[in-house]
Amino acid sequence: MTNTSEPIISVSGLRGILGQQLTPAVALRYTAALASTLPRGPVVVGRDGRASGQMIADTVRATLVAHGLDPVDLGVAATPTVGVEVRRQQAVAGIQISASHNPKQYNGMKLFGSEGRVLPKPAGEQVLKAYRNQQAAWVDVDALGASRQHEDPHAGHAEQVLATVDVEKIRRRQFKVLLDSNHGAGSLLGRQLLEALNCQITLMGDTPDGQFAHTPEPLAENLTSVSAAIQAGNFDVGFCQDPDADRLAIVDEQGSYIGEELTLALCLMQVLPKQQGTIVTNCATSSLSRQLAEQHGCRLLQSAVGEANVADLMIAEQAIFGGEGNGGPIDPQVGYVRDSFVGMARVLELLATRERTISQLVGELPPLSMVKEKATLDTDRLPDLFDRLTQALPDAEASRPDGLKLQWPDRWLLVRGSNTEPIVRFIAEAPSVDDARSLCQTAADVSQQLA
Repeated sequence: MTNTSEPIISVSGLRGILGQQLTPAVALRYTAALASTLPRGPVVVGRDGRASGQMIADTVRATLVAHGLDPVDLGVAATPTVGVEVRRQQAVAGIQISASHNPKQYNGMKLFGSEGRVLPKPAGEQVLKAYRNQQAAWVDVDALGASRQHEDPHAGHAEQVLATVDVEKIRRRQFKVLLDSNHGAGSLLGRQLLEALNCQITLMGDTPDGQFAHTPEPLAENLTSVSAAIQAGNFDVGFCQDPDADRLAIVDEQGSYIGEELTLALCLMQVLPKQQGTIVTNCATSSLSRQLAEQHGCRLLQSAVGEANVADLMIAEQAIFGGEGNGGPIDPQVGYVRDSFVGMARVLELLATRERTISQLVGELPPLSMVKEKATLDTDRLPDLFDRLTQALPDAEASRPDGLKLQWPDRWLLVRGSNTEPIVRFIAEAPSVDDARSLCQTAADVSQQLA
């Protein structure tokens, strides 16, 4: 069982409830563990808008200075911006202080390597080992590092995103855009980027103070206020970010939530007619990406779930684009980090090029429905569950990229265990909700026999 007094921790970061699993002492210990594995040099530090972010950032910077490192403070900045600035500052690492889509009582820390991407597994395991051993490498007064404030943390990221699209084509359309940053980090660069693209902007939740106006995960049930505003305001598109702005959900011109899974698909509709090559998604991402890749003669590869795994495979295969179905496009021209700003720019160029509405573009895609369920099951029963499901569904193509994936020509089922609690997750996609739900129910019935 999970120790509720400890933060949820992985090879790329940690998160927890402030004052319980996450305290300044935990932040110090985790930062010291990272610092003890690094050479001397700059370390980029950013945070989302949470009220607890400044306190944790102060602790992080002080710990880095006390290890002889030189923090570069971005202040409030999006997670992908940290990745961009790690490279631009030639930093040895980066730390983003954010709990992503978790409620405001949570905060967390995400680690970046010197390549400007989420820390890959080998380096992450080294930090995790150092954390558990309470490793530190404090320096004396003559070797202390020096902290400095970045003067304009968003300009470099905006420049790199704008370089990937036809700015003048977008500017001529003067799109009317609603951006919901929900008091997270996304409004600062979001405004700058959309203004550069000559959009007419309405911002919701633009003050990055972490006082979320709605539940922060950008799902349909949490975005009813955004949908209502779009219905009332004659907008071309609504863009909705999570608190650290690495994920993007889209609401169409009619106020209909089209789902995070379609963010990557729309990006690929813009990318693939202009550039062919390998595409990488994780194994839980919609088959729409595969269908679009096949239409344009491109190869699609799938990694295990997790941004670091997608980035690993993209780098290894020199992919031209990739991402995850949670609204996280990854453009290697900008960085190997999920990036909502990449999504906004690519979708706006798609609208400008195709001269069709979001709902019309979505209507061109084949109808697919995804269902996600879970059940209680001890981790040690997973191999037996995978074997039984493979036997129960012999007509499926079985693979084990991350758990068990069963694939048919028009549908698939992914069954994978949780890394933090004794549950098994079922994700299915099929032409209808009923078909997808039926696949999940089959998996749940087999797991119930083992519980």
